[in-house]
Amino acid sequence: MNDKPIPVTSPLLPPLTEFIPYLEQIWNSRFLTNGGDMHQELEQALCKHLGVKHIALFANGTLALVTALQALRITGEVITSPYSFVATAHSLLWNGIKPVFVDIDPTTLNLDPEKIEAAITPQTTAIMPVHCYGNPCDTAAIERIADTYNLKVIYDAAHAFGVQDEGGSVLRHGDLSVLSFHATKVFNTFEGGAIICPDEKTYRRIGHLKNFGFVNETTVVAPGINGKMNEVSAAFGLLQLRYIDQALTRRRQIDLLYRQHLSGIPGLHCLPPRDVPARANCAYFPVLVEPNFPIGRDDLYQLMRRHGIHVRRYFYPLISDFPMYRGLPSAAPANLPVARSIADKVLCLPIFPDLDDAAVVNVCAVIEGACGA
Repeated sequence: MNDKPIPVTSPLLPPLTEFIPYLEQIWNSRFLTNGGDMHQELEQALCKHLGVKHIALFANGTLALVTALQALRITGEVITSPYSFVATAHSLLWNGIKPVFVDIDPTTLNLDPEKIEAAITPQTTAIMPVHCYGNPCDTAAIERIADTYNLKVIYDAAHAFGVQDEGGSVLRHGDLSVLSFHATKVFNTFEGGAIICPDEKTYRRIGHLKNFGFVNETTVVAPGINGKMNEVSAAFGLLQLRYIDQALTRRRQIDLLYRQHLSGIPGLHCLPPRDVPARANCAYFPVLVEPNFPIGRDDLYQLMRRHGIHVRRYFYPLISDFPMYRGLPSAAPANLPVARSIADKVLCLPIFPDLDDAAVVNVCAVIEGACGA
């Protein structure tokens, strides 16, 4: 076995020499933040690449979620998924909003539209679905529900960079979509995030909110925060964007290789691949360790860690199990049977562009070896 540690995910790291000219340009401009040249160039480049009209860059995805809720003036209750990273629900608490958890679909692992309607109350003002692992939600069904009950929809699209459906970018759905550009994401700016804005008016409002509410040097129109992306992060994003097609191609190759090697292992279930692989970003490679696998999920997790393979139980525990949420009526285990079952079985395997075929085969060999444990 190869003893070299294999992390669960990693950005594509271009040669350092290619980043130096960007740093020199920033240094010479003396413009480090506040919407400098790099920031503006990255916004324009991302709009073109993603096929969207307006994009507002942020220091991180969590600040973008918090601001998106502020921009739409969301209050009361918001329906969301318990099967996500904690930032999804935390952004609601930071805005004084009550999260209402709804169970997930067992195939897509996204919010189950059939469960949403029953969770709507007079206090419900919005739905915050998550494109889990970059797999698109049932946006048509969610839109129908939102239209019927006059609800806003904010998509947590942290995993969905570059993902498309039949009509184009999945980021066009909802009132707003929010991206994360954290270092572990398919596209990253070290730390960063963005809000996809449907029109110029919304883009300007979000621009005010992420910069303390300033309209100009002497005018403040809203209780904004400091959510701006700095020039160094924007520059790294511009460099990453040059390699994104190459990175996505390699991720799809790794995804296929995993499926080829793991398909015959009893008790190990891979999520169904996209009908059109070219529209996927293969942000993660989750497998479900079923009861008929020879060892339990946590035992397999520990085994792979001992082999230097940094798998993750992602998402475990559920958001609804954390102390600040478990007292909510919607967090009751009986209310979330599918999400709880998935959280107890999921294991995300390493997938990143620099992962070579031999390392993928090694990961699969460790899993196959567990069958004889």
